[in-house]
Amino acid sequence: MADLEWGTLDTQFGRVHVATSPEGLARVYLPSERRPAGVPATGAIEPSGPVAAVLSELTDYFTGVRTAFRVPIDWSVVNGFRAEVLKSLYDRIGWGQVTTYGELATAVGAPDAARAVGEVMASNPIPIVVPCHRVLASRGAIGGFGGGIELKRALLALEGVLPAPLEFDP
Repeated sequence: MADLEWGTLDTQFGRVHVATSPEGLARVYLPSERRPAGVPATGAIEPSGPVAAVLSELTDYFTGVRTAFRVPIDWSVVNGFRAEVLKSLYDRIGWGQVTTYGELATAVGAPDAARAVGEVMASNPIPIVVPCHRVLASRGAIGGFGGGIELKRALLALEGVLPAPLEFDP
């Protein structure tokens, strides 16, 4: 993926890095992920254009002001079944809502593919905006999350799905 522009945002959960392509948001790196090579450790470069829009929307999300993202997404970063699942999640499950791996599998016409949906969630290149944190295991168990279970719980608490954790220490 050429022509990426990078931005960095310090949040209450840690530092988030984002990349945009000419088509839209292409990647979100959560605080638990290693910073991509060549990306400044801080927001030393003043973001503009699409990167600034993404950072602004994420800031609003993390402060509870924004409940839906409007920035364009570069869906070319995923394909096939992964794209179908992530697009369905993005289109169907909004702020404060949750679904299960099985329900999402059924929604894309593959009711026996709950495990495959879990693998798609684990490899989601655009977490938070494409809200894999809103996908739970069967019977409401929290399941996994690439950013860590505590971050998933904190994001669900931010959205009012779970009670707020007593503390968060990334």
